Amino acid sequence: MRIASWNVNSVRARVANITSWLETARPDVLLLQEIKCEDDAFPRLELEAMGYKCAVAGQKSYNGVALLSKEPATDIKVGLDGDADDTQARYIEATVGGVRIASLYLPNGNPVGTEKYSYKLAWMARLHQHVQKLLKQESPFVLGGDFNVIPEEVDVYDPKGWENDALFLPQTREAYRSLLNLGLTEAFRALHPDQKEAYSFWDYQAGAWPRNLGLRIDLFLLSPQAADRLSACAIDAAPRGQDKASDHTPVIVTLD
Repeated sequence: MRIASWNVNSVRARVANITSWLETARPDVLLLQEIKCEDDAFPRLELEAMGYKCAVAGQKSYNGVALLSKEPATDIKVGLDGDADDTQARYIEATVGGVRIASLYLPNGNPVGTEKYSYKLAWMARLHQHVQKLLKQESPFVLGGDFNVIPEEVDVYDPKGWENDALFLPQTREAYRSLLNLGLTEAFRALHPDQKEAYSFWDYQAGAWPRNLGLRIDLFLLSPQAADRLSACAIDAAPRGQDKASDHTPVIVTLD
């Protein structure tokens, strides 16, 4: 099973980019983040024509996640438990081919010192609680998406310059490590522990893409049962260099 994740930064603006990539990549599952549209505005016709069934959790103009799959997705869950007042569309989860798969868009958290950062940490705490529940089922599951966390210094072009950013603060990284400490495996580093300049995001500003000033914030976290099946994880940087590209690029994980 090949599962891809891609923050497309507005799905309607990137339909041509997405369909072009799907023609060659053909993942079994595609997780999308920041679709930035309500459910009824999602480009289902174009994606269903390529053989994908669409589960969508949209929101007008902001956020939004989706799970596309060749096989039918079952037992679809939208949102994280723990905050009935949270209306931001950041999480969708379903079962495909016997694997529980989630597409998530973790809050950015900037500027630090505001309610946005408090919301980020609270959201991560809710995710931690949900992962504990998933682990009790002792079944394979995969969390994929834009985590808005820079895990280590090697995952950012300028660690010193990012040390006060919400993506790289000690509290953020501690909350991220607490997920790993539950027993999850971060797929890319499990297979490529020493690879440098392996980025999944390049800002639109300051020539970040041509200068390779990137971050690795698009991740896959695997349960022990899924990690036992892990055979590959790669970043496909090519879509970032295309016209009208998202500032993120796809990451693909393969489970035997």
